[in-house]
Amino acid sequence: MKRLSVYVFVLFLSFSTLSFSQEAVEKPAPPAGDALIGDYYGTDVSGAVVNKAISVEKLESELKNVKKADGVAVKGEVTNVCEKRGCWITLKTEDGSSFFVKMKDYSFFVPTALKGKNVVLEGNAEKKITSVDELKHYAKDAKKTKAEIDAINAPKEEIRFLANGIKVVN
Repeated sequence: MKRLSVYVFVLFLSFSTLSFSQEAVEKPAPPAGDALIGDYYGTDVSGAVVNKAISVEKLESELKNVKKADGVAVKGEVTNVCEKRGCWITLKTEDGSSFFVKMKDYSFFVPTALKGKNVVLEGNAEKKITSVDELKHYAKDAKKTKAEIDAINAPKEEIRFLANGIKVVN
């Protein structure tokens, strides 16, 4: 009987140790930082690329003739950043619509401090129809209200940009 008590105690101690020794998993969050001029995320965007960057509107007009543009640089003001991880941003356009940017292969993220800053993106752009589910997912990431999310009921044709690098500029 004494021996059984010892085995039960050792077994209890083993389970307790295993239960409490699990590493705490951190919830993903956008990287910290102030997004100062010259800071870059992903691959660095060279000065030559910054100088040849086009506006969102110019890219939109170029994509009326072709469906995809590779190796393009676009300059604009960041209007929104994914609050969950910093895994996407939107840029301001002249007509008030959003220009959506994702990071290539989710290999880098941006801080929420990027909102309101001017940036140059380098990567690939294409016209794409975004599904209702995907639009709702991004609205949840942006912490939109339930009413705003529920109001999304149709797919949207838009330009999608897949960024290799993003640089904060003046």
